[in-house]
Amino acid sequence: MQPAIAKWYDRRDSVFIEFCVEDSKDVQVKFEKSKLNFSCVGGTDNIKHQNEVDLYEVVDPNESKHKRTDRSVLCCLRKAEPGKSWPRLTKEKAKLNWLSVDFNNWKDWEDDSDEELSSFDRFSEMMNNMGGEDDLPDVDGADDEDSADSDDEKMPDLE
Repeated sequence: MQPAIAKWYDRRDSVFIEFCVEDSKDVQVKFEKSKLNFSCVGGTDNIKHQNEVDLYEVVDPNESKHKRTDRSVLCCLRKAEPGKSWPRLTKEKAKLNWLSVDFNNWKDWEDDSDEELSSFDRFSEMMNNMGGEDDLPDVDGADDEDSADSDDEKMPDLE
């Protein structure tokens, strides 16, 4: 068994960890208050991966979740104390060769207002706010077949 390569970044209310394992199978993610356990079988060689992370701060295991894609497993750990920045992912300051900072998503959010959400945060928010088809707003005139579209007007001739 070997650890999966992972990258992480910090947000106001969550910490994100992406385990970069392609074609993962038998994915198991166990969230505890101060620990994360990840294991899977991945790649064409069916290599067994296992990572155990003692977290910098406490998270809410019931609100934390993960999502598997063909290229990775993304974990969203909900902070027990939102608004508190994490300078590192792990409790110990030791450098782990399989873990790095995801600079593409890193953001010094302490200096920013809540209005400036990252694209992932906006996407998450949009997904949470989405409802079923019954929740679609009524659009005036959408069902009127007789109403003329403004695009249907005749264009004036060119001179």
